[in-house]
Amino acid sequence: MPAINPMLVVLGISLAANGLLGWAYLGQRDDTAVAKTALRDMEGQRDGIRQVASECSASVDDLRKLADRRYIVAAPARAAATSAAQGHNQRADTILSTPAPVPGDACASAQARVDDWLKTRNTPSRPAAGIN
Repeated sequence: MPAINPMLVVLGISLAANGLLGWAYLGQRDDTAVAKTALRDMEGQRDGIRQVASECSASVDDLRKLADRRYIVAAPARAAATSAAQGHNQRADTILSTPAPVPGDACASAQARVDDWLKTRNTPSRPAAGIN
């Protein structure tokens, strides 16, 4: 039987080990390349989202400034509406506190109140839309 040279056995084991290490290195290199590509993609998405969030925040600030300006501009209209509402509330209180013009007949009382209201109402300077 031929004898196996120990040097050949060591060389074969070394060759197999180097082959396995090379195969493991290539696999790890490929995984690292994929991970780096995914990281770059995620960083790009993150940067894009930051940009959109920054633009959104700036737009919200612009809307806040616009709302503040409109609030200031609308102050006279709100004051006029409050004044008109007070007048209407006083008129409603007067109507509700006076006894019915025609006791026992709600329709006639309502008609009398509308007639009184129409007498005090200002006449328009021009006809309303659709009335000739």
